[in-house]
Amino acid sequence: MPTRIQVIFYSMYGHTYRLAEAVVAGARAVTDTEVSLFQTPELVPDDILEQSGAAEARRAFAHIPTITIDLLTEADAYIFGTPTRFGNMCAQMRNFLDQTGPLWTQGVLENKVGSVFTSTGTQHGGQETTITSFHSTLLHLGMIVVGVPYSEQRQMLMSEITGGTPYGASTISGPDGSRFPSENELTIARYQGRHVAEIAKKLCS
Repeated sequence: MPTRIQVIFYSMYGHTYRLAEAVVAGARAVTDTEVSLFQTPELVPDDILEQSGAAEARRAFAHIPTITIDLLTEADAYIFGTPTRFGNMCAQMRNFLDQTGPLWTQGVLENKVGSVFTSTGTQHGGQETTITSFHSTLLHLGMIVVGVPYSEQRQMLMSEITGGTPYGASTISGPDGSRFPSENELTIARYQGRHVAEIAKKLCS
C-alpha cells in the first residue's frame, strides 16, 4: 500500500501555491508514494478579493480541490503551506485546523508526520515564527514534526536573498508581491517534500 501524503495550502496571490507544487514534486519522487494537493477554504469576501487583485491571481489554482476535515483521515503525512500574517499562520489555515477538534479527541492524527512551509512579504517578515508557531498545533494533534535538515545546504546560500529554514521551506514575495519563488527556494521545497515522504514511508513500513 502506498504512503499517502497530503499537501494542504492557502495562497492569496500564488506564492505559497508555487512552493506547494514544488513540495508535491519532491514527495512524488519517492517510490510507492501517493500525493494529493488541496487548498483550504477561502474566508475573504469576493468583493475584497477583487479589489485587492487576489481574485485574478487565485484563478491560476482554482482547479485545486478544497480540503475537508474528513479527508484528513486518509493520509499518513501532511505538509501544510501558509503565508504569514503578522508572524503567524493565515486565518484560512487557522480556521481549518480549528475544526480538527473531533479528530484530536479521538487521536486520529497521532503518530502521523506533519511539516510546514511558508511565504512572507519581506526577508524578516516572520518566516520562522510562522512555521514554529504552527508546529504547536501539530504537536497538540500528536503529530511527528519534520523540518528541513542542513543536509539541504541550499538554505545556507549567501550569494542571493533567499528563503529556506531548518523549520521548513519558505519564499519572499516582496512588499508588492512581485517576487515569486526562486529556483533555490523551489529546490528546498522539493527537498522538504521528498524528506517528509521518505520519513513517512519508513514509519508506515
